[in-house]
Amino acid sequence: MQGVMMRGAGNPVVEERPEPTIERPTDAVVRIVAACVCGSDLWPYRGQEAADDLPMGHEYVAQIIEVGADVTTVAPGDYVVGSFVISCGTCDICRAGYQSRCVHAQFVHGSIGVQAQRARIPYADGTLVKLPGKPDDDLLPSLLAASDVLGTGWFAADAAGAGPGKTIAVVGDGAVGLLGVLAAKQLGSERIIISSRHAGRQAMARTFGATDVIEERGDAAVAKIKEMTGGLGAHGVIEAVGTQQSMMQAIGSARPGGSIGYVGVSHGVNLPGDQLFFSLVHLHGGPAPVRRYLPDLVDRILRREINPGLVFDRDLPLSEAPEAYRLMSDREAIKVLLRP
Repeated sequence: MQGVMMRGAGNPVVEERPEPTIERPTDAVVRIVAACVCGSDLWPYRGQEAADDLPMGHEYVAQIIEVGADVTTVAPGDYVVGSFVISCGTCDICRAGYQSRCVHAQFVHGSIGVQAQRARIPYADGTLVKLPGKPDDDLLPSLLAASDVLGTGWFAADAAGAGPGKTIAVVGDGAVGLLGVLAAKQLGSERIIISSRHAGRQAMARTFGATDVIEERGDAAVAKIKEMTGGLGAHGVIEAVGTQQSMMQAIGSARPGGSIGYVGVSHGVNLPGDQLFFSLVHLHGGPAPVRRYLPDLVDRILRREINPGLVFDRDLPLSEAPEAYRLMSDREAIKVLLRP
């Protein structure tokens, strides 16, 4: 079958990969209906993470081909959305709602890779959410977004305390930050401020519910948000980048007692203890437990209450995956959908 392998920084290659098979009774083998390139895929692409011999892709809508003997919630022919982290669904950590840190957790990126025609999904019952039937074509992008970027943005908004009467600031205008705006709006936030210097992303943020757009970054953004909130800062902040500057902007933008939902994959972030101590903020984040939110998000999408698929501004065949990476790395696209 065809699949994408990262063969060194800047070198995603579409090549022949082995056909997946059932290896354990909890496995499913699936046909990938839609996949995509994620902002986190750009870290190895840019040489900022290990980039040798990685099977790429972790967001997927799929159809079941075959299941192991112990799989009970899905069957051949079913259409499914899967989380970007494999989870058993039954351990104490999963039952507490933190499936991305399941005792059997396995990141789909770098181990399975679903920028491919087919894939083996371990712990199918704990990882996959069954759809009621073949999804309408126009809903595919939104269902695909639920697999990671929507679920991650939702977790960030939840961790940031988004809700009625709240002011939420968003650091990062990639797909996760934009869908963090959508989530904050859906959770009832009164005011949503996003930092963005890109006209197209600003417009999309407003479509999703942003009430204010600022172009400042870093300390200037902190000062601007303080000015906009009567000197107090936001009730909550979504951090969707993962750099030192973005994390410090998030901490500085929150009022005392405020909350920060951080979901940008951390690269070189070191928190000064004294500033953190006196900021009096709540920090909660990490790899989003998307599986916790998937059933609700899928229902909202199928009821057409939300349209997170708008973040996909390019649609390419799997054979053009290298171009998809280039488009996103050069910020010519927000997010690229791939069709195997």
